[in-house]
Amino acid sequence: MNKYGLLAACVSLPALFACSESSDVASQVQTADKSDVQQTTNAAESTAQAQANIASGVDYHSFANPTEVRVKHLSLDLTADFNTKQLIGEVTLDVERAEPSNNILILDTRALDIKRVTAEGSDIAFKMGDVDEDLGTPLSITLPDNVDSVTVSYATSPEASGVQWLTPAQTAGKQHPFLFTQAQAVHARSFIPLQDSPQVRVTYDATIRTPKSLLAVMSASNDPTTERDGEYEFTMPQPIPSYLIALAIGDLEFKAMGERTGVYAEPALLESAAKEFEDTEAMLEVTEETYGPYQWDRYDLLILPPSFPFGGMENPRLSFITPTVIAGDKSLVSLIAHELAHSWSGNTVTNATWRDLWLNEGFTTYLTYRIMEMIYGHDRFKKEAVLGYQDLQNDVAALDANDEILAIDLRGRNPDDVFSNIPYEKGALFLREIEHKIGRENFDAFLMQYFKDFAFKSITTDTFITYLEDTLLKQYPDKLDAERINTWIFEPGIPEGAPKPESDAFVNIDTTRNAWLVGEVEAADIDTAKWTVHEWLYFLNNMPQSLSAEQLAELDVAFSLTSTQNNEIAHSWLMIAVENNYQPAFERLYSYLVTIGRNKLVKPLYSELSKTPEGKAFAKRAFEEAKPGYHPLTVKANEGYVK
Repeated sequence: MNKYGLLAACVSLPALFACSESSDVASQVQTADKSDVQQTTNAAESTAQAQANIASGVDYHSFANPTEVRVKHLSLDLTADFNTKQLIGEVTLDVERAEPSNNILILDTRALDIKRVTAEGSDIAFKMGDVDEDLGTPLSITLPDNVDSVTVSYATSPEASGVQWLTPAQTAGKQHPFLFTQAQAVHARSFIPLQDSPQVRVTYDATIRTPKSLLAVMSASNDPTTERDGEYEFTMPQPIPSYLIALAIGDLEFKAMGERTGVYAEPALLESAAKEFEDTEAMLEVTEETYGPYQWDRYDLLILPPSFPFGGMENPRLSFITPTVIAGDKSLVSLIAHELAHSWSGNTVTNATWRDLWLNEGFTTYLTYRIMEMIYGHDRFKKEAVLGYQDLQNDVAALDANDEILAIDLRGRNPDDVFSNIPYEKGALFLREIEHKIGRENFDAFLMQYFKDFAFKSITTDTFITYLEDTLLKQYPDKLDAERINTWIFEPGIPEGAPKPESDAFVNIDTTRNAWLVGEVEAADIDTAKWTVHEWLYFLNNMPQSLSAEQLAELDVAFSLTSTQNNEIAHSWLMIAVENNYQPAFERLYSYLVTIGRNKLVKPLYSELSKTPEGKAFAKRAFEEAKPGYHPLTVKANEGYVK
C-alpha cells in the first residue's frame, strides 16, 4: 500500500528563535533539551520492556489457529447483489492439520451472516464467538475425522468494512454502479470467512456473478479479452496472504500499455490513465534487471473511483490505484513504482504479522526510490527523497515513542494504526544506510538473493535479523554491526548519523521562498516555469505556519493555487488556507473534501479544521455530504473530527 503520510509545513529553528535572543530564551531551551532527553530515555526503557514481551511470529490480530489447522486453498462462489449491497454465496476451504487429532478450525469473520457449514455435503457443527470491535468474531468449526475441506455459506453485511458499494452517481461514467474491496490490514474477514493473517498464505479460485453489463476483475488471472456475460472465473496459483485478495466490479474497459502491462478503468478515464502510466512496462523491466524476475505473469492497474481510501493497493497482478494521481504530467507516478515494487517486497516476501509491516513497506519504499531514479534520473530521486525525509521528520515529531519503532508493538490496538511514515520512510532510510555502507552493487545483490530465498514466504523481523547475521554482518564485519541494526529496528526516532537526503534544486527553492517572505521579491516575479510538482510541494510545505491574508492572496493570484488541478499541490495549499483561515479557498476546500476519499489528502484537512468551532462546523457539513461516497475506512478515520 502506498504511504498516506502527509507533507506538513515546517519551520526552521532559526525562524523559531528569531523573535528573541535573550539569555532567558537560551536557558529555557537548555531546560527543554534536558527534559526531552529524560523523556526519550524513559520512553526507550518502556518500549524496550514492551518489546521483550512480544512473542515473535504470533499474530495478535487474528483469532485463527494455523499452527493446528491451516487453510491452504480457497474456492469462492459469490454473487454481487447491488440492490442489497451484499456478496452472497460460499467459500470452500481446503485445510491441512498439523496433527490428525486436531479437529477445530478457527476462522476470522467480521459482521458476516454465516448460514451453514458443510463437509462432504452434510451440515457440521460451528460456533460464533464473542465480537471484538477491532478484530471481529471468531468462527469455530468442528471438523469430522479425515475431512480436509469445508464449505461455509454466508452473506456479507451492507456495511462491510472491506467492501464499498458505489451508486452510478458516484462513478466517473454516472451510468453503472461500482464495487471494490480493500482487505488490508484485517478487512478480508469482512467479505470472506478465512484465516485473516498475513502468515497464512493461500491459493484461490473464484466464480463471481454480476449484472451482465458489468465486468469483474480480481487479484488473480484476469483475461483482458473476456466477454461481459455476468459470470467470471479467476485463479491465483501463487500462495498469497489474505489481505491481497481483492475484487472489483464496474463498467470497466482495458487498454494495453505494454506486453505484460495494461490498465482497467471506466471508459471516461481509460485513455488518460493509460497515457499517464505508460512507463509501467519500463518500470517492470528495470526492476527485474536489478532485483530478479517478476513472478506474477501480468502486471495490470485498476483505476478506481476517487473514494478509494488509499493511493494504491498492491493486489498481485492487479494493483488498485486512486485517480487522484492522474495529473497529466507523470508527476505522481512514484505511486505506480511503489505498487509495482510490492510485487517483490510484500507480495513475494511478506510480513508475517502487522508488527513486521516495515519489512513490506520499508523495502518497497526503498525500491520505489530506486525505480524512479532508474527511469527518471538522479535529480528527481533526490527531490523525492528529501520530501520523503520531511514526511518522516513530521511523524517523528508527532508520534508517541512506541509508534516510532519499526518493529512496533500493536498488541491491544487496531492493526490499521501501524500505517504511518515510520514503516515506509524510516524503513527505507535504514536500508539506504546499509547501501551506503557496503555499496549499491553489493546491496542490490543482497536484495536479489533475499527475494529469492524467501519467495512466497511470510517472515518476521526476527527472521530478517537472523538472515542479516548470516549474510551481510559476516560479509562486512568492518562496515555493519548488530547494535546499529537493533537501534534502527527497536528504538524510536531517526538514529544519529542516519543518511539525510539533499537536493540542490531545493536549496534554490529555500532561497526563493525566503526572499518572498521578507519582501525582496513579489510572487508574480518568481520564475516557476521549470518547477515540477516536487518544487511546488517543497515551496508550500516549508512555509511558516502563519501567513497574512495579503501574502496568501498574493500567492493565489500569482499561481492560481486554489484552482490547481494537481491534487497533491491542492492539498498542501488547502492546508495552508485552513491554518490561516483564507476564506477565498474554502469553496474549493469544500469541493475537495466531498469529491476525494483518499485519506492522505482529506484526513489532515479534517484534523486541522476541527481545531476551531467554525472549522469543525464547516468540516461537519462537508463530511455529512461526502459520507455516502466515502469508503468505510475513510469514514472511521475522520468521523471523530466532526463530532
